[in-house]
Amino acid sequence: MTIVEYIDTHFQHFSPELRAEIALKGRLRKVEPDQITINVGDTFSFIPLIVEGVLKVNRMDHEGNEHFLYFLYPGQSCTVTLNCCLNGAPSEVVAIAEEEVRLIEIPIGAAKDWMERYADWRNFLLETYQLRFHELLATVDQLAFQKLDARIMKYLKEKSSIHEEKSIDITHSQIAEDFHTSREVVSRVLKILEKKGEIQLGRNKIILK
Repeated sequence: MTIVEYIDTHFQHFSPELRAEIALKGRLRKVEPDQITINVGDTFSFIPLIVEGVLKVNRMDHEGNEHFLYFLYPGQSCTVTLNCCLNGAPSEVVAIAEEEVRLIEIPIGAAKDWMERYADWRNFLLETYQLRFHELLATVDQLAFQKLDARIMKYLKEKSSIHEEKSIDITHSQIAEDFHTSREVVSRVLKILEKKGEIQLGRNKIILK
């Protein structure tokens, strides 16, 4: 698909004038699976608009441990990147391509200019902040109130939905990294979920029942 086709598919709610400017000033970029698109400490000259594939966003603590936050889907942008771009601050998150991703890079100068000129662009940015705020609240609720088995099960269901497969190619260590816990803890939780009949464990794969 061309950049115009991607824009018309995922941002049809934008005015024709704004879509034309995105096509003119945006740059289409391809990201391979498992490639890091945003890293801690990065500074940005662009705002990403996801148009194909899914990005996984993790927060990194002061000890270098990663904590899973949320997934980014086509038609969405990254709130943290927006904030960093608008305030000139370095990134505090890591974004990794869950699968092959295509995104449109919007120059920060154009993004700021459009905030004054296009109400639909301002609304998009505000809605993006609101969506991520609610997702972060949900993450806090999970950490505070949900048991690890429920959090891991939700995570696996979302991965299954992303790849449209009941069988998920993932190791216990990879899950442990995203939840900042040990592989042994994850293995025990997965065994419990298997005994409940919710999953089936295989070699480096998990099958949702």
